[in-house]
Amino acid sequence: MRLLSIASGSSGNCVYVGDGDTHLLIDAGISGKRIEAGLNQNGLKTSDINGILITHEHSDHISGLGVLARRYGIPVYATKETIKEIMRLKSLGAIEPSLLVPILPDKEFRVEALTVHPFSISHDAANPVAYRIENDKKEKVAVATDMGTYNEYIIENLSGLKALLLEANHDVRMLETGGYPYSLKCRILGDRGHLSNELSGKLLAKVLHDGLKYIFLGHLSKENNYEKLAYETVKWEIAMDDNRYSGDDFPIQVARRDVPSQMVLV
Repeated sequence: MRLLSIASGSSGNCVYVGDGDTHLLIDAGISGKRIEAGLNQNGLKTSDINGILITHEHSDHISGLGVLARRYGIPVYATKETIKEIMRLKSLGAIEPSLLVPILPDKEFRVEALTVHPFSISHDAANPVAYRIENDKKEKVAVATDMGTYNEYIIENLSGLKALLLEANHDVRMLETGGYPYSLKCRILGDRGHLSNELSGKLLAKVLHDGLKYIFLGHLSKENNYEKLAYETVKWEIAMDDNRYSGDDFPIQVARRDVPSQMVLV
């Protein structure tokens, strides 16, 4: 299994997951040109992609979707509620309806050699999901962002992974004292908003295990966070949790908004 963050942040998100000859994108919230460049740097082309998994309909997750679907005829997987919202967005242009494949949370489906497990997340969108992806060797990776809170259901879905990209959107104090309108602050801090650095660390502490090889912190806010703060806060929360691990026991890196990550192999 391979995982590559092409872009991750409040301005646009796109993650590659692949194994053998099966290649998937999770979200397409940046331009097709940037997606192509990120893939090319790792010996791949957009025409190699077998499917695009959409988490929800917000623009930072779908802005490049229309171009990719039309140009390459790539199937798009999303909940029926998300598909309905996508079809209403004129900014994406027309997408052939036959390319839009409805899925259900907690109902697995196959894309070539990979098994995809979508699971529900708490966010202010139509019917958002995160994704856990597994190959035939039972190796699992997951991408989970845009969720205002977590519970045992989320912990269960993020357990036993080889690699994880997890949201660490904002620092609470930066957000509270920053220039965002009060209503927007309430939205981000609410249960249908985004995970803070602190909550990201607390959640991560619950799913750590010896087989977890790679951790990416993703979807950082440009205005209310910065890389070192997210990294140090998450490590602190792991150390403070009642577990046997410290923040230095795992390779944690921040997925950047403007530069692709390294391709990791699990």
